Amino acid sequence: MLAQLQTLHQLFQTSAVVSFVHSIVSFFAYDASTYRGDNSYVDIPVSVSALEPRRGGPKNLPIAEVLVDDDDSDEMQKQKNKPKLVILGSGWGSVALLKSLNLDDYHITVVSPVNYFLFTPMLPSATVGTLELRSLVEPIRRIVQRVRGHFLQAEAVGVEFSERLLEVQQTDANGVLQHFYLPYDKLVIGVGSTTNPHGVKGLENCFFLKSIDDARNIRNRILQNLERAVLPTTSDEERRRLLSFVVSGGGPTGVEFAAELFDMLNEDLGRSFPKILRNEISVHVIQSRGHILNTYDEALSKYAEARFAHDQVEVLTNSRVKEVRPDKILFTQKDENGQTVTKELPMGFCLWSTGVSQTDFCKRISDSLPVQTNKHALETDTHLRLNGTPLGSVYAIGDCSTVQNNIADHLVHFLRSLAYQKGKDPETMKLSFAEWRGVAQQVKKRFPQASDHLRRLDRLFQEYDKDQNGTLDFGELHELLTQIDNKLTSLPATAQRAHQQGQYLGKKFNKLAAAAPGMQANEIFDGDLDEAVYKAFDYHHLGSLAYIGNSAVFDYNGLSFSGGLLAVYLWRSVYFAQSVSMRTRVLLAMDWSKRALFGRDLMEF
Repeated sequence: MLAQLQTLHQLFQTSAVVSFVHSIVSFFAYDASTYRGDNSYVDIPVSVSALEPRRGGPKNLPIAEVLVDDDDSDEMQKQKNKPKLVILGSGWGSVALLKSLNLDDYHITVVSPVNYFLFTPMLPSATVGTLELRSLVEPIRRIVQRVRGHFLQAEAVGVEFSERLLEVQQTDANGVLQHFYLPYDKLVIGVGSTTNPHGVKGLENCFFLKSIDDARNIRNRILQNLERAVLPTTSDEERRRLLSFVVSGGGPTGVEFAAELFDMLNEDLGRSFPKILRNEISVHVIQSRGHILNTYDEALSKYAEARFAHDQVEVLTNSRVKEVRPDKILFTQKDENGQTVTKELPMGFCLWSTGVSQTDFCKRISDSLPVQTNKHALETDTHLRLNGTPLGSVYAIGDCSTVQNNIADHLVHFLRSLAYQKGKDPETMKLSFAEWRGVAQQVKKRFPQASDHLRRLDRLFQEYDKDQNGTLDFGELHELLTQIDNKLTSLPATAQRAHQQGQYLGKKFNKLAAAAPGMQANEIFDGDLDEAVYKAFDYHHLGSLAYIGNSAVFDYNGLSFSGGLLAVYLWRSVYFAQSVSMRTRVLLAMDWSKRALFGRDLMEF
């Protein structure tokens, strides 16, 4: 029996060695196959119009009607005469849109100042070396290739809506700024947002966390402060200031950065730096509301605060930053008597993470359209069409936009067909309960976000039937819809929302492309084609999650969950699954493994 077990053990060892050797040989065989030459790129046809575009438009600029890669293949040539779809930005919404589109329906061009997609939820991890910067980006050209699209690394500066021309700029090889027009049939604006300054002075002394460059700059500044703190010429007071890290904003980004920073200081600092640094380091979170993570369930907010208190991360709630100076931050806070007092906090680093604001491009678009009255985002209707532009030509998604839910303003529209049937004026009609139920169905279809507030139609009917005559007149119905308007909140400026909007537009554009031949045959070129072929956008909140230092919190439809390392692994799993490619998933797994085996790399580059 023992001899048989030994034989099986030897066979298992031999099999394992053979499998390992086979894997190594297979990998090198595959690697060798990737080193190959390709002589097919000899004579590539390029249109003269692509090399020498005609000029036109209000500014007499070159119009890029044909691009240099339009004739690269037979498949690309087939798309030259397709409707031109131009997508601005390479963020969550744009990538979700690209992944949802059918092949060969549109001539697609993506315009973005950067040539990659950035996985923004994991940016805080990159600021301290938990993840490498390259693990968070995916080349946008790989994603565009799926739909045989085109990419231009440039910046949009304006739109001529009447002529459907997008003005684009980029510097040439000589550093000269060049402008040109890009024609479109459909334009999707997904340019994101900037950080909201809230009118605070001295933000030039702060760091932001919106891009790869921001993460790299933060990482370098943290390490610079640590290195300067150990110099023999650094005084005790200056050392404490250098090691004072302040986060302004208690939302998910600010909280996760504070947690990642504490993890790095707690887990890796002692291995490479003098131990005195660990004793003198301080991390502070300044939050204007009563709790951090105030959009989450209150129990989760309190759990996060208790976790930070345990980790000695100071949370200053009900505090507002007044001014940021190079060496300290001034903020106001209420004392025990309710009086507002100004306090100061020495700091060597400050992260500003307090909401979003419009980009310069969006401000110019908003200023050119009188109906755009929102100063924080571009307003769209429930089909994500930009208000004030020709119907079905311009859309806006993601952080740069907000869906306008003006239900009461559409009351006459909801009543028009019913009034026509009865031969009455919509503003003098009185609705029975059955008719009110029909109007409610129209409201739900046009404004899906109002569905939650239209569950008990009988109670609403009784509440707003002021004269108790069994009907709702125009004034009563207008008041009812106005109250629903007031209850609706803006959609969150999150990757989740942008992703859903991109998927929605992709599916709708596919429907429009499929319906186009029939509409052309019947000479239908005007009207609300979007509503005719597809439903209005309906946002479904899939939950919120945040990392808070070797633990994590989850908030899903009123169900909350928090915990230690098990929750951390679940948090990682969610983002691992949301990565846009196998490449980024492999890199994420390698980075997490590298941190566990070797720790974080504490070096500037």
